[in-house]
Amino acid sequence: MKKKAVVKKKKSAYANAGVDIDSKMNGIQSIKKMVAATQTEGVIGGIGSFGGLFESPGRDHMLVSSADGVGTKLKVACMANKHDTIGQDIVNHCVNDILVQGAKPLFFLDYIGAARFDAEIFNNVIKGLCQACKQNNCALLGGETAEMPGLYPLGEYDLVGTIIGTVKKSKVITGEKIRPGDVVIGLPSGGLQTNGYSLARKVIFDKCGHGLQDIFPGTKSTVTQILLAVHKSFLKPVTALMDAKIPIPGMAHITGGGFYDNIPRVLPDNCDAEIDRSSWSVPPVFTFIEREGKVDHDEMYRVFNMGIGYTIIVRPKDVDATMKILKKMRQAPLVIGKITKGKKVVTCIN
Repeated sequence: MKKKAVVKKKKSAYANAGVDIDSKMNGIQSIKKMVAATQTEGVIGGIGSFGGLFESPGRDHMLVSSADGVGTKLKVACMANKHDTIGQDIVNHCVNDILVQGAKPLFFLDYIGAARFDAEIFNNVIKGLCQACKQNNCALLGGETAEMPGLYPLGEYDLVGTIIGTVKKSKVITGEKIRPGDVVIGLPSGGLQTNGYSLARKVIFDKCGHGLQDIFPGTKSTVTQILLAVHKSFLKPVTALMDAKIPIPGMAHITGGGFYDNIPRVLPDNCDAEIDRSSWSVPPVFTFIEREGKVDHDEMYRVFNMGIGYTIIVRPKDVDATMKILKKMRQAPLVIGKITKGKKVVTCIN
């Protein structure tokens, strides 16, 4: 009996040049079930078309959008070969950005660029994206996976996200109602979030020589656990405040630029913010970077969040109710400052 000849599929010229279309398309097919699980009421159709379809939220609503990346936190993910949380970082980051204006997310779009498509890494990144989208009631509506040899280093990739949310026109939070006497409440971050990693890596790895599995000084966690701690979403606790009809004149997501650059983005021209640095305990990762990197104290509060990931500005009469609701939502809110007369400047005291 003759054996049936096995015909090997000829490798394409494009694959020989570094771009394997079949591998990428197989990868996209493999994540369809995960992505479908993020569908919300407004989704029309599924992934695979040229554009994602989503039902309009209505004429009395506005759309709010934002795009961002996770910066060189990706370097740490690649060093640790841990890619299942980086998708959560970018979704939560973008959710918080539009939340500042009172918007809730509708859908999310991702971009993943790499020198060579790696099915396992791709699957883990999408897993994180889907997990965060489900937690934020946000559909992963589509994205782009680009294989570009020569542009990205082998073994590394880039991750960028775009979010579209909605808010009623009558409920948009702009900061224009902030006034002197208002109180600044801070919500703790889970770590560095997605900012300051170039400086953090330089100090922790290059200067101090720590390895990924070393216990981070002053903690019981490894360097990997500290640096890859997931960027928190503040959607649920802030939504609880809005549902309780607590007036919120303004909010700020403490990302790149820290306190000095982010809070002024929502301040009226006649207001300053005074932040009391003694009102919370700064996590060890930040004090370590400041001490070992010999970083100026004020610069730390511009590069990093220093343990405060999100700020909410309320009237003095609403502080107690706000704190009560936030604690019920398993947050650890702190009164960290106040609004004074001024010219859109943030001052950090103590």
